[in-house]
Amino acid sequence: MENVLNHIGIENYIFLSVVLFCVGIFGVLYRRNAIIVFMSIEIMLNAVNLLFVAFSTYHQDAQGQVFVFFSMAVAAAEVAVGLAILVSIFRNLGSISIDNLKNLKG
Repeated sequence: MENVLNHIGIENYIFLSVVLFCVGIFGVLYRRNAIIVFMSIEIMLNAVNLLFVAFSTYHQDAQGQVFVFFSMAVAAAEVAVGLAILVSIFRNLGSISIDNLKNLKG
């Protein structure tokens, strides 16, 4: 069975992961909508997961893939809790803009 990395090359996976991570950073730094910020964080997490899987395949070791499996399970729980918090904030404030969340400080 041929390895996919022989055809595509690990450099392309690294490049794609860096591009995805930079898009995520851009979304976190420059967007004011909380949902877009959460989506950007998820893009960054998926970029890291892509690297874990690529290097795991490159070294023919399944530890990286197992780590990605648990990382995605934790990310799903994080999204559920984060969206529940955002729904609660939207019900109280009528907006989910990051600028309006600064008023929630005690």
